Amino acid sequence: MTAAPPCVILNEPQLAENIGAVARVMGNFGLYDMRMVRPRDGWPQERAWANASGASWPLDNAKIFDRLEDAVAGLTQIYATTARARETALPILTPRDAAARLAGAVAGGQACGLLFGGERAGLETADIALCQAIVTIPIDEKFRSLNLAQAVAINAYEWRLTVMGEAPARFDNQEAPAPREVQLGMFEQLEAELDHAGFFHPPEKRPSMQRNLRVALSKANMTTQEVRTFRGVITALSKGRGRVLAKLAAAKAGK
Repeated sequence: MTAAPPCVILNEPQLAENIGAVARVMGNFGLYDMRMVRPRDGWPQERAWANASGASWPLDNAKIFDRLEDAVAGLTQIYATTARARETALPILTPRDAAARLAGAVAGGQACGLLFGGERAGLETADIALCQAIVTIPIDEKFRSLNLAQAVAINAYEWRLTVMGEAPARFDNQEAPAPREVQLGMFEQLEAELDHAGFFHPPEKRPSMQRNLRVALSKANMTTQEVRTFRGVITALSKGRGRVLAKLAAAKAGK
């Protein structure tokens, strides 16, 4: 059985809109266990569902507690997310470091949680004292105010990135790049037309200009269909130039 990801504990959250936004980012990054301690306006609150944008499951199954001690019961690793260490002497981690440690704990079968304070005052010393480490987001000193949902999103993103190992190389429905010989055919067609138009001038610069063109087009990682489309564009431009030259020649002959 796969171990559960960390729960998200909101201590005295104030605004239903923020709670809904937290649920939304939890849904984005695969977190689903929401716990709330003394939400200011009670629970449930309809505006939270409205702001969750369809990510209703963390809200539908949210657990409500009167005491933070009860909310963290059963957890073996709890990290407090705060910019202020208060009077504690706990390890201070970045969200990325915290995600790595939490992933290791979860893999070992431990139940873990991330604790977030209310919008107005954050976490108090007594709250942080229930935790094993502090997670501090490295934001600019000139403006340290961070929305609750933003703080959850940053930590949830780092968790997701850690447990995935790495970002997928490509989307499942994305077509692979065209084979090299298909791309080379496109390069040769384009270069032939550019030769005809006198683009490679002076002649001694032709190799470097050709190389630069091929590098630029290679970076696009075109699919086979995209190569066909691009070659069609080259053909259309070539025919268009031919028609213009024919008209000019006819006009000159008429004189």
